[in-house]
Amino acid sequence: MDFSKIPAENIRNFSIIAHIDHGKSTLADRLLELAAVTDDRTRKDQILDSMDIERERGITIKSNSASFLYHYQDKPYLFNLIDTPGHVDFSYEVARSLAACEGVLLLIDATQGIQAQTIANFYLALEADLMILPVINKVDLPSADPDRVREQIEETLGLNPEDAVEVSGKTGFGVDNLMQKIVEYIPPPKNTEKDRLRALAYDAYFDSYRGVIMKVRIFDGVMHKDDKIRFMSSDTEYTVGELGISQIQLVPQERLKSGQVGYVVTGIKNVSDVHLGDTLTHSVNSAEKPLFKYREAKPMVFSGLFPVNGEDYALLKDAMEKLALNDPALTFEPENSEALGFGYRVGYLGLLHMEIVQERLEREFGLSLISTAPSVVYRVHLRNKDEVMEVDNPAKLPDAGLIDFIEEPYVKVTIITPSEFMGNILELLNEKRGINNSMDYLDTKTVQIVYELPLSEMIYEFYDRLKSASKGYASLDYEFSEYKKSDLVKVDILVHGNKVDALSMIVHRTQAEARGREVIKNLRGLIRKHQFQIALQAAIGGKIIARENISALRKNVTAKCYGGDITRKRKLLEKQKAGKKRMKMIGNVEIPQEAFLAVLKKNDGSSSRK
Repeated sequence: MDFSKIPAENIRNFSIIAHIDHGKSTLADRLLELAAVTDDRTRKDQILDSMDIERERGITIKSNSASFLYHYQDKPYLFNLIDTPGHVDFSYEVARSLAACEGVLLLIDATQGIQAQTIANFYLALEADLMILPVINKVDLPSADPDRVREQIEETLGLNPEDAVEVSGKTGFGVDNLMQKIVEYIPPPKNTEKDRLRALAYDAYFDSYRGVIMKVRIFDGVMHKDDKIRFMSSDTEYTVGELGISQIQLVPQERLKSGQVGYVVTGIKNVSDVHLGDTLTHSVNSAEKPLFKYREAKPMVFSGLFPVNGEDYALLKDAMEKLALNDPALTFEPENSEALGFGYRVGYLGLLHMEIVQERLEREFGLSLISTAPSVVYRVHLRNKDEVMEVDNPAKLPDAGLIDFIEEPYVKVTIITPSEFMGNILELLNEKRGINNSMDYLDTKTVQIVYELPLSEMIYEFYDRLKSASKGYASLDYEFSEYKKSDLVKVDILVHGNKVDALSMIVHRTQAEARGREVIKNLRGLIRKHQFQIALQAAIGGKIIARENISALRKNVTAKCYGGDITRKRKLLEKQKAGKKRMKMIGNVEIPQEAFLAVLKKNDGSSSRK
């Protein structure tokens, strides 16, 4: 079918946005099922979650899209649905998807109500000036309370609760009614077919056979197969080899017109040639101005990523380039570590983002990797110089004598929790050097806590402790706030007298000794015994603040020496002692992969070597 024949007033471009685990992907399954895009043969749960890692974890990592027809009042409507992630680390994916839409379905769990990421996504849609249709999901559950959710929609979001649609993504209840609401509530795109071509490249991925496949939204004009098009920011030109729409599978078309969402293949082989957020136009009779640019996502957390086998360095570079194609928040630059060799310093939006990237590199590209403990970007103001250094690697922090003061990034943390856990959470926030901004009750049982918190404290076992303090009921959202001056020091970890650069960390002075002790206790449980004693030390500058020893693995050299004079045994023991002293001077300590994440783990006493 030629989808370009459907008039612009019958097109609906919308995203589903929500807090994590509120049922976006399941609802998308029901919409596609109702539109007969999937059937008994092709149906599977979370069909828009195309990666194995998404299906295993039950979360959406990459935005995905599907186009389908819906007949209402004897008219065909073309729905372009864009499913989006819910986790805070992937909010930049949501922002990119919203740029291709006129409206959103704001999904809210009928049992949990409004959560932290619900509010964050609501403001993203509001900022993009999109029509927002509230949808109350999971109304089939025994604990569902849609009336309470309607009250929250009115009081917290300021939306009309009467507009909310009740559905069950699991059973399909209310989904047909939702489809009708989409037609009535979400506005169609403007018909600008006669204008010069302007298309937004909002996403892309790499196909080993066809090269880069771009996902585009046509805002103005018409794009045909074999057209010569130009990227407005880089001024590079390509020929459209194939274009079409996505109905789970790619469906080729002869043209895409204004208002449509689809894909474009131009044979681009170099992933660095594509810039997401760029505007495509015709090479001849080009548009004068680009559409707009995304607000660039800035990495907040950095860690070192090194191949276990040094020969895989080139493969790691190629893999990083391909992942970064449709993940503009992912940054990387070469790094050399004395302990780990050549690798990359990689920037992420958060810890889950970091975990997902490493797992994708290992699964999709067959790499075996070592990741160092994450760090944040510090601003270091130097003495006698009007200069500010940005340090994302603790090993690169200048000597203390050269530093005037250090600033660290703070984030604005929003936590929504049942009020019974408020005391535990406030205690945790204060322990993490938090600054109270506000506390508001969303209803009689739910409170919203807003704090400013050092980002470095968030990446150190904060999320696990928050879940423990709230028995799993608290939800979390955060965004960058500002840099603040802090009393910070660098703690170096020495193994057998040698400084291990990959284990260095920057911490608040009041916590330095405790953190140093924790790290070396964890290391003591992770590094195997050698033929010589190994000293583990934590130091600030030249001052040792903590020490542990791993005793030598002793071989019984006198086992076969029985009877006779005691001097025979003494000679053997003296010979062994001399050999160990020689080995201690020239021996190398093997450090396992787990040791480089020991900085993150709070010691519970169980890891000590017995």
